Amino acid sequence: MSAGLESRADTAEPLGARALLLLVALVWGVNFVATSFALQGFSLWTFRTLSFLVGGLLLLPLARILGADLRVPSARDKLHLIVSGMFACGGFGALSALAIQLTATGRVAICIYTMPIWVVLLARIALKEALTPARTLSLTLCCLGLLILLWPLLQAGVSLGALAAIGGAISWAIGIVYLKWARIAAHPLTVAVYQIFAGALVSALGMLVAGEGFEGPIGLQSWFGLLYGVVCGTALGYLLWFRVLGRLPAGTAGLGVLLVPVFGVVASAILLGERPTPADLVGFVLILAAALVALRAPVRTA
Repeated sequence: MSAGLESRADTAEPLGARALLLLVALVWGVNFVATSFALQGFSLWTFRTLSFLVGGLLLLPLARILGADLRVPSARDKLHLIVSGMFACGGFGALSALAIQLTATGRVAICIYTMPIWVVLLARIALKEALTPARTLSLTLCCLGLLILLWPLLQAGVSLGALAAIGGAISWAIGIVYLKWARIAAHPLTVAVYQIFAGALVSALGMLVAGEGFEGPIGLQSWFGLLYGVVCGTALGYLLWFRVLGRLPAGTAGLGVLLVPVFGVVASAILLGERPTPADLVGFVLILAAALVALRAPVRTA
């Protein structure tokens, strides 16, 4: 009888972890819409500075609760974490916010989640990881998906919004590949805290250079967007994400996160009234397939 109870418990645990993974994807997908709301009242750099700074401060006690050692003894590792965060959070945050200002939020969610493909390509260049047939297929599907997605936009002129979203995905991939190259031995949540504060530093510098600040009254909707991004998009999202990583294989968790743009597109349609075009949908399917292939490809070095 006890064996039967243990069997049911083992079955329930993955189901509960998968439910948490679904919740993470939902929280991060809706965060695209929350960012759109926030940018209606806050300037780009001000919004990113506040979201990274407050989100990082909220993560500090959560890291202690989860038992993560936030100390990074090596000065070299600290420097690598900051450099990685400047790309993975700073560049990504600024370019993704700019993209949301310039084009449809759902389209941004699709372009941003080309991230796994850029990681594959940059890892080939920087880390000499083998470009296997699966990875080649992934890159081909991604390029085809982006071409279909961007073609109607390019016919009407260069889409700066879509290009900014792709730039954000590439910036994130640079940060991740750099982190892989640096081989830093630290708890993943510690890495996240350092990167988020590095993103806050980049955003604060951008805020100073642009001369931005709080200008005029800010509506309730914008404050809600910022609050959601800080509490749900950063603190709650990372807390749930690392709980998922502790219960599910990393590959399964990575595949589940590909549901984020799905929720992003749906949330944009419901809350912002956006309607994906046929080109958006076809491009989305191809990019999603490319990301799935990239994440399922075996890890091999040249």
